[in-house]
Amino acid sequence: MLFRQGGRNVEFGDYPAERERIERGGAAKYHQAAAAAGKYHARERIRRLCDPDSFREDALWANPDPTLPADGVVVGTATVQGRPIRLIANDSTVKAGSWGARTVEKIIRTVEAAQLEQHPIVYLVDSAGARITDQVQLFPGRRGAGRIFHEQVRASGKIPQACALFGPSAAGGAYIPAFCDIVAMVDGNASMYLGSPRMVEMVTGEKTTLEDMGGARVHCEQSGVGHFLCRNEDEAIASVRRWLSYLPSNWTQPAPVRAARPPLPVDLAAQIPASESAPFDMHALLDGLVDRDSVLEVQARWAGELITAFARLDGRPVGIVANNSAVRGGVLFSDSADKAARFVSTCDAFNVPLLFLADVPGFMVGSAVEHGGIIRHGAKMIAAVAEATVPKLCVVVRKAYGAGLYAMAGPAFGSDACLALPTARIAVMGAEAAVNAVYANKIAAIDDPAQREQYVADKRAEYEADVDLRRLAGELVVDDIIEPARLRDDLIARYRRLTHKDRRFSDRRHPITPV
Repeated sequence: MLFRQGGRNVEFGDYPAERERIERGGAAKYHQAAAAAGKYHARERIRRLCDPDSFREDALWANPDPTLPADGVVVGTATVQGRPIRLIANDSTVKAGSWGARTVEKIIRTVEAAQLEQHPIVYLVDSAGARITDQVQLFPGRRGAGRIFHEQVRASGKIPQACALFGPSAAGGAYIPAFCDIVAMVDGNASMYLGSPRMVEMVTGEKTTLEDMGGARVHCEQSGVGHFLCRNEDEAIASVRRWLSYLPSNWTQPAPVRAARPPLPVDLAAQIPASESAPFDMHALLDGLVDRDSVLEVQARWAGELITAFARLDGRPVGIVANNSAVRGGVLFSDSADKAARFVSTCDAFNVPLLFLADVPGFMVGSAVEHGGIIRHGAKMIAAVAEATVPKLCVVVRKAYGAGLYAMAGPAFGSDACLALPTARIAVMGAEAAVNAVYANKIAAIDDPAQREQYVADKRAEYEADVDLRRLAGELVVDDIIEPARLRDDLIARYRRLTHKDRRFSDRRHPITPV
């Protein structure tokens, strides 16, 4: 029996050979070039991401043109750690993974199907962007490329969306990673950019390189678009797999529980310096608080004054937002506020309880940050914290001053408990700054140095007595003062009690976010 395909007769018996040809992708020279750059083929990436023999492909026959097998994109279903997903993988051996009309339709259908099935979607991106020669077919219409982003936005907060970026994500295609919840980028190969270096020079006169303008380090260390900087493709795939393990398949399900593990043997009290101005690395506290080897830090290379990480407490996922005084004193900047807002929103969307570990002197001040809109960025973080309805606990580790208390889920922000370690201080500002702000003229008028020093010491003592931790507990500002050795058990018990928390917040369509 003969069938008509691509302007030629094809026998039924040829279909296995045709399938094999399509699955090979582009010409051998493109495979060789990719391998030389340390890159896997799209189908090998799928094999390494998914459970063995779980991948089922859709739309393999999308393009009859023998030079465009599968139209340059592989889509289908699979399981990861036993849970169903949908996936999209650009085949960079076919026209550099560029998009044609059928490419776009395959991507749109996959994102639509993921929403209907309520399963996560993983994008394995390596694409030079749209084929300009096909722009009328793929760009402007109702089912054109713009529909991909529309569907990603519809899916946002409904199903997890993860991107592993192995090569370029160019022009409009750069928005696929941007609309994902996380982006893992391979150092040296991955890039995101709206205009190529040649286009940039033509439009602006600037001479740059792809790596300097939109490489993996740029986006993971400077722009904040990337979340995991990976040494190779295996590490990027592993990052996606691990990230998915903390999240449910969709917004209606609880976060998945794993077997509990004891923390590392860390003396928590010994990690916290007596002086509130002495820097210390909050990671050391995390190691002794959460399940061993359970910390997955997100955006570790960007805005390091704030730690955002998934971890487990007694096997249950928790999202951690922690100030890190070892980096820029733990002061909140615009980037750290943005980082927190996105992370908090992700956890809240997917039912992951939040833990805030506060050691914050407040938001940065000065003309440079004001010109950069720090009030707007800070408001974004505070709004995300206020809107989060998952169980959330605030622990003041050492200090929580000014609006930093609000941003770190202080008592006024719907936290289910505000706890304090014995080292905690809560106030509008620290004693030294407060005394200087209120009594600067009086201090300057005292000529005798010893008398001036004593006056300052007396005023500091008065201020510290006014905001004494025991008094704050008596005024119900904090719910309990907890010794560090008891903190883990107390948090576990509190989160268990909050399992069925009523999460209603406000009747409306959506907030007006201070972006």
